[in-house]
Order: sequence, then C-alpha cells, then structure tokens
Amino acid sequence: MIRLTLQYVPFSSEVAFLRIKQTEVLMVRWYLPIFYVHVYSSIFVLLAGFTQFSTAILKTYKSLHRNAGKLYAIVVLLFAAPSGIFMGCYANGAWHSKVSFVGLGIIWWLFTGKAMLAIWRRQFIVHEKMMVRSFTLALSAITLRAWKVIIVYSFDTAPMDTYQIIAWLGWVPNLLIAEYYLHRKFK
Repeated sequence: MIRLTLQYVPFSSEVAFLRIKQTEVLMVRWYLPIFYVHVYSSIFVLLAGFTQFSTAILKTYKSLHRNAGKLYAIVVLLFAAPSGIFMGCYANGAWHSKVSFVGLGIIWWLFTGKAMLAIWRRQFIVHEKMMVRSFTLALSAITLRAWKVIIVYSFDTAPMDTYQIIAWLGWVPNLLIAEYYLHRKFK
C-alpha cells in the first residue's frame, strides 16, 4: 500500500487511478484534494491499525497502543472515512459501486465512532468488537486490490463489471469473516 501511495508523490492529477477519473478531476472542484486526503490518510490508518491487535504491544506498551489507537480513530473519523464517502459518490461502475463505497465509508465511520465511545465508557469488549469491525473495513483497501487481481486473471469480465464486483468483494467478505471471528471469540 505504501508503494501504491508513493505513485501519488509528487501531486499529479494524471497518475495511476486518477487517469480514469479525469472527468471528476476536471469537473468536481474538491475531488482531487479530497482524493489525496483519502490516499495519504489511509496509510496512517493501516499502519496505526496493525499495532492495535498485538497482545505484546497491548500488554507491554500500553501508551503505544493508546496513542496509535487515537491516531487511527482521529484519522478515520476526520479524514479517511469522510473522504471515502465523498469519493464513493463519484465511484465508477454506476450506482452499484457508489452504494458499496458510500456504505463502506458510513459503516467504517460508525464502527470507529462506536469503538471510541466504548473505550471512553470503559466498555472494553464493545471497544474490541467495534475496532475489529473498523479495521476489517480499513483492510478493504488491500482486499479490493487482491480480488481485482484474482478476477482479472481468472475470468474474462469487462473492466466496469470487475469494478462493480470488487467494490463489494473488497469489504463484505472481510466483515463476514470478522463477524464469524467475533461470534466464536465472544460466544
């Protein structure tokens, strides 16, 4: 993901994914800056998020866990999820993709917000459940790309059909796996 993000350094409106988003870049005033907010903030989300599920960090370096968790939540709530919702409104692949990406952004924001409320209330199990769900949705950035490779190399689908499929495969299976994990852990 860092390598993918580095494609967008320095700022350019004609690189990688943005090459197919020129209508939005040229016609939607805030698209490009919000795109860059999303891309750059998501890297911090992934890096901070990976620290949250280490038992060693949680037990030995509680302040690292706490501070990385705050960074994760602030970046998701203020930057990554809202920018993802905005971009979802302009997703390729017609309404199928738009609904998927906007829905993903909304529930990602809600799970993260609920996780923060739970920790403030010292509801540790609720916090853990919500954070598992939240980070599972953050990982959609990775799984979407993995599914794209699998579908492109396994099937002969049109590019927009592929995009509509991966818009959903990027996060729905992740969330189902997380729910199964949480059900098993807390039953």
